[in-house]
Amino acid sequence: MLNLAGTAFPQSKSSIQSEDELRHHLAIIRDAIHRYKTAADRGMFQIPVGSQGYPPDLDTLVKGVVLDNGTKLTFIHNIPLDPITKGEWGVRSTTYGNSQGDHNVSDVYCKSEQVASDGTKYKDW
Repeated sequence: MLNLAGTAFPQSKSSIQSEDELRHHLAIIRDAIHRYKTAADRGMFQIPVGSQGYPPDLDTLVKGVVLDNGTKLTFIHNIPLDPITKGEWGVRSTTYGNSQGDHNVSDVYCKSEQVASDGTKYKDW
């Protein structure tokens, strides 16, 4: 019997690489958000009112913050582009859902509606 499941939607090497890159970029950005939140929760710098200790935007992770002792702390060298959409990330906030005008960034996600090799949508990763 011929198994068509593996050939119905063949995954190209470049799409698998893009998925690996997406996972990697999400992990890098999420780690930077986590390190910012941890430093904020430890009181290492002043946080914006209502931010709950999360960065106000992704640029803050790159620009950094000034610690109480006067030194600057950065959390990521640059924000990589989403390898699937080749554009900006969607952001989630603890205060207002998924809109871009939020007071904090608690997570990032791919904006693509495309389905990944595991059957899930990239936007749900």
